[in-house]
Order: sequence, then structure tokens, then C-alpha cells
Amino acid sequence: MKLLISPKNKEEAIEAIKGGADIIDVKNPEEGSLGANFPWVINEIKNVTPRDVEISATIGDFPYLPGTASLAARGVATLGVDYIKVGLYGIENIDQGIKVGNAVVKSVKDYDNNIRVVIAGYADYYKINSVGPEIVLKIAQKSKADFFMLDTAIKNNGNLFSHISKSNLRNLVKKAHNIGILVAVGGSIGKEDIEPLFDTGVDVIGIRGSVCDENNRLDGKIRMERVMELKNIIEGMYRKS
Repeated sequence: MKLLISPKNKEEAIEAIKGGADIIDVKNPEEGSLGANFPWVINEIKNVTPRDVEISATIGDFPYLPGTASLAARGVATLGVDYIKVGLYGIENIDQGIKVGNAVVKSVKDYDNNIRVVIAGYADYYKINSVGPEIVLKIAQKSKADFFMLDTAIKNNGNLFSHISKSNLRNLVKKAHNIGILVAVGGSIGKEDIEPLFDTGVDVIGIRGSVCDENNRLDGKIRMERVMELKNIIEGMYRKS
């Protein structure tokens, strides 16, 4: 299980790297759960990231705008990242989701087939009138994405497990793995959630708030010590298993 940390600038990225993050995920929390950051910020972060640490970038919480999503995805692909994430925020049905997913995957893979595409949905989908996790997984499969991700759209309304049970998440992970899709999760995850997430078999956990000052994802800054604490917990899970 890899630890993904989401810095919003170079200084935070350095803290995350020193703390042992496996993936540096560039985002802009002011623009939402999967808010997109600027190309120059991605470049600044890439320049301080060691080659053995992967880089991810988000293109945003997207409505049904497949053309816009495809252009954004191609732009990020040129910046040399390892993962590109798109959130299906304003998607109302599976057909819309597949069109957005196909557009993003084609744009990315036509440029560099080694870049992995992450199709993200929201465990609290019913609060934003979007599509549920099972549908998002089908969208990821139909669009031939590499990852299915489950996050939360509303960050002040509980965390991931407020909207999906551990057993249901485990079943989703099993379904995804059976069709060759890896699974990432986010959603106000804290250190107390690491062991239950480890037990579900997820491949990546994405975190920002709980490694920031006062758990404040918007105004707090990522701290190396907090990242290191989570990394040590994950390594402890492996030693026990």
C-alpha cells in the first residue's frame, strides 16, 4: 500500500518527500477535492522530487465536459508526471462518465502510454448528485483506465468511512483487482484509518489534511513529522502481515 501525499507547493512537497511519501500528488485544495494546480507549480515540484518518488497531478473535479477534460489531461501529460487524476464530480450517468473517461485516457495514452490514468469518484456522491462507486468502477473499466479512486467531495462531513463501510470497500477492491484495475482512496483519512484500509487491500491511500498543521487541509502546511508517522504505521502493517 503506497502513501500518496498531496502538497500544493514546492515547500510542502519537500516536507512530504522527507517524510517518506511514495507518491507526490500535486493539487490545489482551494479548487476542490481534486482541484487542479498550475503547470509551473507542477514543474517546481517535479524539480525537487527524487526519481524514485512518483508524481501525480489532478486535472480537477470535472463536470460533463469531455473535450475540456481531454485538453487538460494532455497538458498535464506533457509535464512528465506518472499519474493523472480526473474526478467525475458533475457526471450524472455512466454514459457521460465513459465519454469523459475515454477522452482523458486517449489524450494521455496517445502522448505517453506509461502514464497511469486515475478515474475518481466520490463516496458521498449522493450529496452532490453524482454517480456511485460501482458505476465509477465500471467507467474506469470501460475507459481502460489504470486506477479507480474513491474520495470524498465534501471535506467537512465525515471521512471516507462515513459514507462506505469497510466490507463494501473491500468488495469494491476485490472487483477492481479481478478486472485488472488498481484502487486508490482518499477522503479525510487519519492515522486511525490506516489499519482498516490496509485490510481492504487498497493499493494507494491519499492524504493531505491529517499531515497538515491542525489537520487543516486549506490553511495548514504539510509537516514532515506527520508524514513520517503515517509511513511508519504502514510499514508496521507490513511487518505484522
